[in-house]
Formats: sequence, structure tokens, C-alpha cells
Amino acid sequence: MRWSQTLIPTMKESPEGAEIPSHVLMLRAGLIHQVMAGAYNYLPLGLRALKKAERIVREEMDRAGAIEVLMPAITPLSLWERTGRVTAFGNVLIQFKVSRAGKHVPMALGPTHEEVVTDLVSRFVSSYRQLPITLYQIQTKFRNEERPRFGVLRTSEFLMKDAYSFDASVEGLSASYQKMYDAYCRVFSRAGLAYLAVEAESGPIGGDASHEFMVLADNGEDVVVHCASCGYAANLERAETGKRGGRKSGEAAQALTLVDTPQVGSIEQVSKLLHCKPEQMVKTLIYLADGQPLAVLVRGDHDVNENKVRRAVGAKQLELAPVDVIEKVTKAPVGFAGPVGLSVPLWADHDLAAMANMIVGANQADKHYTGCNLGRDFAPAVEHFADVRNAADGDPCPRCSGKVDLRHAIEVGHVFKLGTKYSTALGAKFLDDKEQQHDVIMGCYGIGVNRILAALIETSHDENGIRWPMSLAPYEVILSPLNVAQEDVMQAATKLYDELLAEGIDVLLDDRDQRPGVKFKDADLIGIPLRVVVGGRSLKDGNLEIKWRHEGQASHLPLAGAARKIAEMVTAERKKYV
Repeated sequence: MRWSQTLIPTMKESPEGAEIPSHVLMLRAGLIHQVMAGAYNYLPLGLRALKKAERIVREEMDRAGAIEVLMPAITPLSLWERTGRVTAFGNVLIQFKVSRAGKHVPMALGPTHEEVVTDLVSRFVSSYRQLPITLYQIQTKFRNEERPRFGVLRTSEFLMKDAYSFDASVEGLSASYQKMYDAYCRVFSRAGLAYLAVEAESGPIGGDASHEFMVLADNGEDVVVHCASCGYAANLERAETGKRGGRKSGEAAQALTLVDTPQVGSIEQVSKLLHCKPEQMVKTLIYLADGQPLAVLVRGDHDVNENKVRRAVGAKQLELAPVDVIEKVTKAPVGFAGPVGLSVPLWADHDLAAMANMIVGANQADKHYTGCNLGRDFAPAVEHFADVRNAADGDPCPRCSGKVDLRHAIEVGHVFKLGTKYSTALGAKFLDDKEQQHDVIMGCYGIGVNRILAALIETSHDENGIRWPMSLAPYEVILSPLNVAQEDVMQAATKLYDELLAEGIDVLLDDRDQRPGVKFKDADLIGIPLRVVVGGRSLKDGNLEIKWRHEGQASHLPLAGAARKIAEMVTAERKKYV
């Protein structure tokens, strides 16, 4: 492609409203253009990169044995009602009504396609002989993102690869899950991403096992808990916490003392008033688990992880208790709950076992206890100790003797073991070899194709612009003739351009009548891996100047036979991402 014949609107300055490097660079390099908040045009360079990411995803899905289909973005709302996800998604689900034959037909734009694909399988799969099967598509998704930001990382319209496995047994599901997990590893490696596969919550989609594929990035909106010593990784919702040592020997138990804490109820306020550290205090929060009240205790500087509590108690639903329930349980205003004398079940984080002389709410207005100790002042049953908090930076690793770090990250993929949540709701059943009917067992596997590009740019750029890997670069080589008005320069550049095309190389010829400095800056900005300069003293000496984007120094290559040599260099670089 000739630069003069395509659309590459580069920008010298950072555009207003762009907050993070990937957003800034995608706009400055002319990859995308914002139509409105949460919606972007993909311009020629951006679309080429997106198609290359899509090709990698498709190749690895096919390699893993998945079968490609294409489902509609527009869906009947009734499917979502059957699975209860109209409520689960809430305002995120884009709903509308269409007038047909005098009736208003409720519809939704698909944020994902579990309902549609399960309905499809329910109609055409009826026997164990047709299983296992994994169906996938690469399709536009729609979610009403109330706060779109960070460019293509958080939008209302995005390109997603979603796959769904259907099996006759739990063992079959595990095998399908592993195939997709392995395929994802290959996808992200080929895309040049340094990723972590982390344990994750299943969220509103449902299911009982899940991994997210994360790219560590300072501007990522997710938080990953990672142990550099053993490699343990999980997102913050799922991350386990290692147990701390027991109570310090020789630490004498103080007397339980009631102290005045007038008009202060928060951890920060109480610790300031009593001149103590938050980690000496205990938070007592009242929850409703399937409608029944219980108390959850965590250290003052920690936060309750409601997913962990729900799993620990075995509840289907968990929510913070309303004010009237809290006051009834504690017989005190909100902010003064404590474990002493409570008659509801107590679930204490396992870190409390190492604490002594705690400061807790006294279940009285404007009162707290100091010198509170397990066993003497309150003693929940042993089975009520559990890991019920969010992990914190520097926590003991749950797998080894190391410590974990909290890192920001960008999610680029997610795999779930769904079980029978959707097949039960939508009637996807099969007959086994004994003519017995069962619900199909499902898995779900998603990749944000747009996010592959954004995550790569976010983690692979410098002060001059993007640094593409060969696998995703819009073009592999950029030819930069120094003076397009010189006939010999353009003849050499055009001949080399044609020869590289014949070698199967993606090449961009910068045939603009611009100063060399402008061309070089734009070449660095758009991030093409290999720059070839035609002209100047090098050409007079029968040479070309070549420079890899990731290297600081240029080198020279004889013009004679240059196309073959450049093709060999590009081919060798491609092999790193196969």
C-alpha cells in the first residue's frame, strides 16, 4: 500500500480526553477515531491490526477443534428472561422494542451469546453421539457502558471471540476446558503479550471454575494477586490469602474494657481517637445469607470479600443487611457492631486467630471494647474460621512461603466452566447410551479482540510511539524514500516495493512529499517493525538503510538482492509468533 493512497491521519499532539498510552497512541497513530463515547471507527491501520489479531484467534480456535458459526447480534428478550439475566445484567443489557405487525416486540443487543447458542444446541443436538462439540464465533457485542473510557478498553460496542463447549460429562467438560485454556495460551503468545492466567470468579455468567488471562499494566482496571516465587496468580475477587503465624508468645491478654467513642463509627475515626492502628481493630459486618443474618469479622485494615463469604457459608445470595436488621441484631446504631455477645453465627477471617487484645465495637451506641480476645470474650466455632477477605499487598502466599504482590492488569480473555445453568433453563438435553435424558454440560470462553491491541500497545511502546510485534503490525515493513522528487530514489523504492509484495511481505510505501524527519517520526509512531530507507549517501553507495523499530541503531544492506534478504528477515521474525 502507498501512504498517499490510504488514510493514516497521524497527530503530533496527544488528543484531549485520552488518558492512557494505548488510547493516546491509537488516536495519534491514526488507528481509530471516536464517533461518540464508547464507539470508535477503525481506520485502515487499526483495522489491519485488528484483522491480524482476529486471524490468530481463528487459527487457534480451529486448531483446537472448535467449529465456527455466526450468531445474530440482535436477540429476542425472551431468551434472557428464561435465564434470569435481564435482572442480572441490569442496565448493561441494551433493550429496545421493535414494531412488527402492530405489536411491540422486545429485543436486546447481545452482550454475550450463552442464551442464543444454548437455544441453538437444544434444537439440533439430542444424543451423546453428537457430543462433545465446541462452537465459536467472532462477533460484535454490545453493552451499555455507563462510563466508557480508556479508548477501546471500555466501550459499548466491541469485537469478541466467544466459544461454547457442550459435553456429556464433567470429565468431558474438563477436557474441553483444557483445550480452550491451551488455545488461549497460544493466542496470547502469538500476539506478543506477556500474560498471566489467573484464577477468577465466574461473575454474573455463572459457573464453578474460571480463569482470566491478564496482561500486567500500570493502567489496568483489574487487580491481580501474584506471587513471583511460585507463580500463584488470581484476581482480587478470587485470590486466597495465606495464613499468618499464631498469636505471639508472651503477649499477655489485657482486660476487656468498655471505652467511650462518641460520634465515631468508622475504622479511621476510632483508630485516630484511640491512638491505635487499623490492624489492631476488627470490623464486624452484618450480612444476610439467603435471608438469614450472620456476622463477618475481618481485621480493621482489610476488606470483606463477599464472594468468599458466600462460598464459605454455602449461600446462594449474600447481601449487606439493611439498617433495621443491623440494629435488631446488634441492638446498636450502625458503626458499633462487635462480636461480644452477638447471637448470630460469626464468620471470622483466619487472620483473627493471630490477633490479641483487639479493639471491637461494643454493640452499644458510642462505645467500643479494648482488650478483646478470642476464646475468653468470644469464641466462634472452629468451622466458622475462613478466608473471607480480599488479599492485600505483601500478604503471605497461599501456596508457598513467599509473599504476594498486587498488580494492575488488563483482562484480555476469560474461560468458564458453566455446568448446566443455561442448558437447564433453555432445555438443551441429550440422551445417553441407556436412553436416559440429561442436561448438556457447558463451558464458555471469551476473548476481547480489541483488547488484544490495546493491551499490546499499553505494554509495548516508547516515547516515540507503538512497538508492534510482527504478528500484529498493520504492515511488516515501511519503505521511506528520502526525496520522492528524485527519479532514481523513487525508481529504486518502487522496484523494491513491488519485489517485497511479490515475496508476500506486508509493505507500506511512504511516498509522501515530506521531510525525512517527518517520515521517520511517523514510522516510529505507527510502529512498523522494520524501516527501510531509500536514498541519500547510502543509495549512492548501492545500499539501503534498515532499522528495526525495537533497536536503537540502523544498519546497511546492499540494494542488490535486498528484497530477498528483507523477506528472509521478516520471515525469521514471523516465526517467533507462530
